[in-house]
Amino acid sequence: MKIVRRVGASPRERGSSTGQTCPDIFELSDGSFAVIGTEATAALDGELPPDAARAPYERIVIISRETLVRAKADIPDA
Repeated sequence: MKIVRRVGASPRERGSSTGQTCPDIFELSDGSFAVIGTEATAALDGELPPDAARAPYERIVIISRETLVRAKADIPDA
């Protein structure tokens, strides 16, 4: 599996002074997406709705609203 492209604006384009340590979204060669965000599993696991669950190997991460909104145009409809 490889990163094919960034989805949305780079951290620098979103105002990061270093452009290196900010949330990011990437499309992978198999069509999946990878997200860099702040790990928040412990804080949010108990907040998941009853019809949501995560596997032991999955983590809940937070990305900023701006990161997702600016990626919207790059996310395919299907």
